[in-house]
Amino acid sequence: MNDTEKIEPAPHHPSLLRNWMSLMGLVVGIGALFSFFLLFMLDALAAASNPYVGIFTFCVVPAFLISGIALTTLGVWRERRKRQREKRDVPSLQIDLTKARDRRMLIAFMTGTMLFIMLSAVGSYNAYHVTESVEFCGETCHTVMKPEKTLHDLGPHARVACVECHVGSGASWYMRSKISGSYQLYSLAFHKYPTPIPTPIKNLRPARETCEQCHWPKEFVGNLDRTYNYFQDDASNSTYSIRLLLKVDSGDPSVKPAGGIHWHILSGNTVEYIATDAARQKIPWVRLTDAQGVVTVYRSPRFTNDISQYEIRKMDCMDCHNRPSHRYVAPDFAVNQALEERAIDPGLPWIKTNAVYVLTRHYNTDEEARKSIATALIGRYPNDARIGPAIAAVQKIYSDNFFPEMKADWKAYPDNIGHMIWPGCFRCHDGTHKSNDGRGMIKANDCNTCHTILAQGSGPDLLKMTPGGQKFTHTGGDYDLNCADCHTGGP
Repeated sequence: MNDTEKIEPAPHHPSLLRNWMSLMGLVVGIGALFSFFLLFMLDALAAASNPYVGIFTFCVVPAFLISGIALTTLGVWRERRKRQREKRDVPSLQIDLTKARDRRMLIAFMTGTMLFIMLSAVGSYNAYHVTESVEFCGETCHTVMKPEKTLHDLGPHARVACVECHVGSGASWYMRSKISGSYQLYSLAFHKYPTPIPTPIKNLRPARETCEQCHWPKEFVGNLDRTYNYFQDDASNSTYSIRLLLKVDSGDPSVKPAGGIHWHILSGNTVEYIATDAARQKIPWVRLTDAQGVVTVYRSPRFTNDISQYEIRKMDCMDCHNRPSHRYVAPDFAVNQALEERAIDPGLPWIKTNAVYVLTRHYNTDEEARKSIATALIGRYPNDARIGPAIAAVQKIYSDNFFPEMKADWKAYPDNIGHMIWPGCFRCHDGTHKSNDGRGMIKANDCNTCHTILAQGSGPDLLKMTPGGQKFTHTGGDYDLNCADCHTGGP
């Protein structure tokens, strides 16, 4: 080569990234990556986990990052097509490992790809745990899940995560829950959810696959000693107590002859039933298959329908323990407890009646309820210093058990344990379910079927223990009615 010859420079090909769409995608992607690191550090250094930070960090931000990459790629593709149509040179992808520049670019690309994959893996893992948390289930949906979250935190299963009962183990139930959750998200976004949220949950996993991971009914042997204290609706808020034995037992014939309340789900018996209402409160048809395979069908007198049009449900734990983690306490019971704990002074005349009354008035919001409760009780006890703590206790009862925005309270959710304010046991044990041949009947509402009353009354009467059991004595006289026919949980 002589000195007069000139070296032609290589042709310049503008980058395919030089278009508005790709540049916008780069801005979105870089911003999302920066936000991810920032939120990740804030969440990691925070004193307590925040479900909203977790949702943004591991769900929302990665979506923006992926959107930015997709936008950048789409811009490059469109720019390439445009240059091809205009018959302009299109830079081809060439990697020459003999060139230091290409080696650096390749190493940078591979490093970035590996980093992105690792961040995606971490993000996916954390997103999984965020969506499984109690905070996500109970707080993310704010108003909708506020009642269930509040009651869960106050209940006996406060340390049990929502998914332990509502999902359980296994991939199939996990997928079902996520599909159901997708519809719930749609319902929340477009305000399609009913108020109150209806129960029972139709796709809830069988109790034997969830509850019995901790609870083992076979080992529930013997009786439980319980004392129930009630305050009367009179001026002195007089007390009346009942001490009784609950015949729980296990129903395990290898331990003793089958019996007790848990007989319904153990010892080889299969109890099936038909409910004619969504809440499973009306049960006109019951079928029992005993350990010997003998089948007996019981019907209510007016139920002559064709059973093929109904769902036949096998009885399990949830048919009685239907509110194990989200129990709404009726005002009558909640005020009883507050009086027993002296959060409300029983010396205040008529305080039981007045407290229940103000709790059961209609309020549009929790704040309206708090103000109205305080105003009403101050008006009834204007110069009594004891009313201040009582007002605080009644307001807390309302906040813990009433959710006017969701129209949720004890009246909306039947509780089948017992038979005080809901039919409960008497859905079947009401004395009307007869066998097909008319000779058999499900045991009727006899107090001694499931419990033995040891003592009842107040003061010295509670010392008169009767191991063989006493006949129940109602404070207002004897009534041939079920408890729920009169007791509503309210005034």
